[in-house]
Amino acid sequence: MDLSNLKPAAGSVKKDKRIGRGQGSGRGGTSTRGHKGAQSRSGYSRTRGFEGGQMPLQRRVPKFGFKNINRVEYKAINLDSLQTLAESKKLTAIDVEVLVGAGLAAKNDRVKILGNGELKLKLNVKAHAFSESAKAAIEKLEGTTETL
Repeated sequence: MDLSNLKPAAGSVKKDKRIGRGQGSGRGGTSTRGHKGAQSRSGYSRTRGFEGGQMPLQRRVPKFGFKNINRVEYKAINLDSLQTLAESKKLTAIDVEVLVGAGLAAKNDRVKILGNGELKLKLNVKAHAFSESAKAAIEKLEGTTETL
C-alpha cells in the first residue's frame, strides 16, 4: 500500500442530495419540504415552546408564587456532624474555615448550626446562625457560640 492508491472505505462517502434542481431530479417542486406551511419556508426557525398554533403549555398554566429577593440561604450543619468532625481532627474550636476545609460547606456559604444529633465535647463554635436547640446543647457543655 502507498499514498497513490489510498481511498475511503466503500459506502463511507456519499453524495449530497441536490434539492430544488427541477422536476427531473425527483427532488424539485417542494424540494423535500412537504406542502406549504411555515416549515416549508426559507428562514424558518421554530420558537421555543411552539405547539403548532395550539396554546402552548407555558401560557395555559397559570402563574403563581414569587421569589423573595431578601431570602437568606443557609447551609445546614447538625451537631452530630460537628461531633464527628471534632473527634476525627481533635478540635476544640470550629469555625467556617474548618467546615470548608472538611468539605461540609462551600467557601461562600452562610452556615447555620442545627440541633439534630448529640454533642459530647466542649466546643467553641463560630457560624452565621444557630438554632435555639443547637445553642442550648453547645452551651450546656460549657462551650461558646459566636454569631458572625
